Amino acid sequence: MRRICVFCGSSSGNRPEYRAAAEELGAELVRRKIGLVYGGGNVGLMGLIADAVLRADGEVQGVIPEHLMGREVGHKGLTKLHVVRSMHERKALMTDLSDAFVALPGGFGTLEEFCEAVTWTQLGLHAKPCGILNVLEYYSPLLAMFDHAVEERFLKTENRALVLARESPADLLQALEEWRPLRVEKWLSRETW
Repeated sequence: MRRICVFCGSSSGNRPEYRAAAEELGAELVRRKIGLVYGGGNVGLMGLIADAVLRADGEVQGVIPEHLMGREVGHKGLTKLHVVRSMHERKALMTDLSDAFVALPGGFGTLEEFCEAVTWTQLGLHAKPCGILNVLEYYSPLLAMFDHAVEERFLKTENRALVLARESPADLLQALEEWRPLRVEKWLSRETW
């Protein structure tokens, strides 16, 4: 893997562990010689992970829409900052630049971007692993929802397995590196439950 896209909050949350996890993930990316692709902001967990990678002399590419440059305070010290016209362009470019996706704690935007990346893997639009850094079990309710969707037969077991979840950055990055995609034909088959 050359670059991993990290979706995360433009807030730092209310616990120091969230901030520590962002910084630890950034340092672990550099240790593994993996570049960071992220939303381009200089605030919240976004700014913390970018700064952690930059401090360790790693590569950071940010992708931010014009209308969020002021709101998310576009980071001025990145390896490269891509300013795009829309959220759709942002997500498409982040996908093109990345070999995998990770969600740190965040709100609606983080959830939407991560779930879209997983959906694109499920549909065979790309074959890139998707992982959740489950800091302080922040994402445990979401993971339980995914399990519930399997129980209620809205999600197949093999598609539920597309979301990797670990509690430490090193374990998550290792799982992403070891991930192998299922055959797209199986994902898109019309076989019955």
